[in-house]
Amino acid sequence: MSDHDASAAGSQFATDTSNRSIKEWALALFVLLIGLTIAHLGVSLFLLSDLGTDTFTIFIQGLALTVGLSVGTVHVVILCLIMVLMLFTTKGYIKPGTVICAFCGGPIIDFFNWILSPYIHAESSMPVRIAAMLAGCIILSLGMSVVIGSNAGTGPNDLVAIVLTDKLKRFQFRTVRISCDLFFVIIGFLLGGTLGAGTLAAALLTGPLVQFWLPKSSKIIRRLY
Repeated sequence: MSDHDASAAGSQFATDTSNRSIKEWALALFVLLIGLTIAHLGVSLFLLSDLGTDTFTIFIQGLALTVGLSVGTVHVVILCLIMVLMLFTTKGYIKPGTVICAFCGGPIIDFFNWILSPYIHAESSMPVRIAAMLAGCIILSLGMSVVIGSNAGTGPNDLVAIVLTDKLKRFQFRTVRISCDLFFVIIGFLLGGTLGAGTLAAALLTGPLVQFWLPKSSKIIRRLY
């Protein structure tokens, strides 16, 4: 299917969930937490490989250096700004899961870093680090597809590509995601963020891998609802 076909043959990410029951929301948020855990296992593998920051983090790093604040502070501020902006300018994207993604990701990453850091680190052999980085991209993308498929909300930074995919219509998610990631990388690098081989790999692989996983994970999730 070409990029000029409507994303995934007209598939839309924005949906009305106002009629969901409490039980349905509980199930959706449970699925989202599973996806979030998988995704951040991938993030941990990627970070422990020490081959470069992810595409959004390099953007945050650059901004932090520019404004003189910590990376953590700028990260929270930017995520909150994105949520507020989309809450007032879009409909059907900001859901309870968006808040969960924004504030629960860090502790999950810390947990996996604590478990895996004795085995994967900057002093590991290069084949191990490259394997961890590539596995991280694959696992992250799988987790993202589960989070999106839960229809309970997704991370504020991931919403940028999702909203643009729906609004532009002419391009598939993978193309929009690659464009967004490269934008974050270029701006972050120009502002002083750390660029590595892993950063470029994440920028080029995440979008296509998420699009690859989406129909597969969505098919499984639909059986739960």
